[in-house]
Amino acid sequence: MRRKTFRDETVDYAAVGASQASDLMQYPPERSIPAEESWRLGSGEARFASAAEALLSWRPLRDGGLSVSDVRPAQGPTYTGVGFDEDGTPVAPTKLEREQRFDADGTPFVGPGTTIRVRGHVGGMNADAELRVILAVEEDRRVGFALGTVGGSVVSGEESFMVDWLPSDEVWFTVRAFDAPVALPYRMLPWLTRRRRRELFGRYLRAISPLFASAV
Repeated sequence: MRRKTFRDETVDYAAVGASQASDLMQYPPERSIPAEESWRLGSGEARFASAAEALLSWRPLRDGGLSVSDVRPAQGPTYTGVGFDEDGTPVAPTKLEREQRFDADGTPFVGPGTTIRVRGHVGGMNADAELRVILAVEEDRRVGFALGTVGGSVVSGEESFMVDWLPSDEVWFTVRAFDAPVALPYRMLPWLTRRRRRELFGRYLRAISPLFASAV
């Protein structure tokens, strides 16, 4: 099991990790617009494994019409997230050396602290940004990560991508995000932020599931 977090003051928002909050939709970070969608991808271990592999190789972004470049893994060791012992007492995070993996074209897999440059268009406007992996999870039945904006984006905030293999044997893909408008058009017209997010969610699903039309 791997569960790693990375915090860096250079992200351009304060609520680092808020995409994981259970009450995100009710109490989003100040001035931000929350969003959440879940889709059933299928069932079984093989489906989970293939979806997890796609997720960690940046497929939702890359096959969703966005280019991912300048992938810079964090240097040195990273820290596991805070855990709990049998009595519920918090256990301090431990420092581990990262095992770096690469996809077929040599691009580093998702890892905590990795910084990437994303370019593309969403809703006719630029979607260029520098993003950082602030959370990475690799568990037996859950794999995913969260990206935070570092700079250059029309919005400021975080988005989380998770694939879960449930006890029912179903495999689900969940994306959660919160966006605070930065660019002037988005600040003046909040519906642009919501439209941008809807389009991104649709792209992510089409990228990770060839069964988009039958997803429920």
